[in-house]
Amino acid sequence: MSSLRNLLTVVLALAALCFAQPASAQEPIKVGAFLSVTGGASFLGDPQAKTLRLYIDKMNASGGVLGRKLQLVLYDSQGDARQAVTFVRRLIEDDKVDFIIGGSTTGETMAVAPMVEQAGIPFFSMAGASVVVEPVKKWIFKTAGSDRMAVARIYSDMQKRGAKNIGLIAGSGGFDQSCRLEAKNLASKFGITLAADETYAPTDTDVTPQLTRINSAKVDAILSCGFGAPTVITVRNYKQLAMKTPFYFTHGVGSQQFVDGAAGAADGVRVTVSAVLVANELSADDAQRNVVQSYAKEYQAAYNEKPAAFGGFAYDALQITVEAVKRAGSTDKQKVRDEIEKTKNFVGLNGIFDITAADHMGLKPDAFRLTEISGGEWKLLK
Repeated sequence: MSSLRNLLTVVLALAALCFAQPASAQEPIKVGAFLSVTGGASFLGDPQAKTLRLYIDKMNASGGVLGRKLQLVLYDSQGDARQAVTFVRRLIEDDKVDFIIGGSTTGETMAVAPMVEQAGIPFFSMAGASVVVEPVKKWIFKTAGSDRMAVARIYSDMQKRGAKNIGLIAGSGGFDQSCRLEAKNLASKFGITLAADETYAPTDTDVTPQLTRINSAKVDAILSCGFGAPTVITVRNYKQLAMKTPFYFTHGVGSQQFVDGAAGAADGVRVTVSAVLVANELSADDAQRNVVQSYAKEYQAAYNEKPAAFGGFAYDALQITVEAVKRAGSTDKQKVRDEIEKTKNFVGLNGIFDITAADHMGLKPDAFRLTEISGGEWKLLK
């Protein structure tokens, strides 16, 4: 009887020890995400979703973070700002996620920004417009290089080629119009005059009239501010009109889908992109070479397709936030936010990040690589 009593005492003691362990040691770290996985902006959200799944699985296979597994809670917003609002409310109130990665588009991001700020939850957007982090919002960060950076990089190249009068063509979406505004604001700094300024609707299936008017203005170069299917239509119409004016696009077309959809019409076009699309052309001493080539190899192996620059936005957001969680030693939202803001010299896929209280993006203009499409491939311009 005494032995049985002793055994029972040991069992109860062990049980008490188990229950005494903090609940957080058993609970997963919840990664909330809302992405345009399907719909018109799926070329953005699909590689982002795939990237999050790939690297969350990889982290979990290595033991997780702070001894806890990561759990991805992902909703497909289909590029719809209203759905984005619904899903972010669900992520915050019902799913009780620890941080959020999402906003494949500028429209979605700006729609949920007030809610994120009010809830006080770390949020990384993958939208391109400068307005996402300007002015600085306490809880909101971004990994995609800004439209202002892209325009400045393009104008610098136009200047070198002697372009003084240019044509501008843009869609009516949030990113398009933000990029268009930056193009107007920066023009004089580079000695450039906007001789033509054209727009198109999301439903337009032909922009020949707009391009014809630009061509009539006898411009020295053309800048397209846009993303998705309309940019493919634009470059194909440009080819059909046999236009020879140097044509530039921003990182809004940073995917093989743009090149393939153009069916040869994009050859000769210059585009600002992240290093992901030219992974094999980076020099041996390039600080991003190893991380970019590793991602490209792992993504290709996992999905049997070329990586898009947009997946890199998700990779950087996840890695930066996870490192912040590690430094914070917990998922306390305030502590994680503060640690994200202290990110220094983080070598990511989209550049080297130095995030500060005054800069919630943390990228310099040289994060963009200027490329020229040739033979259906992205060629790095030295």
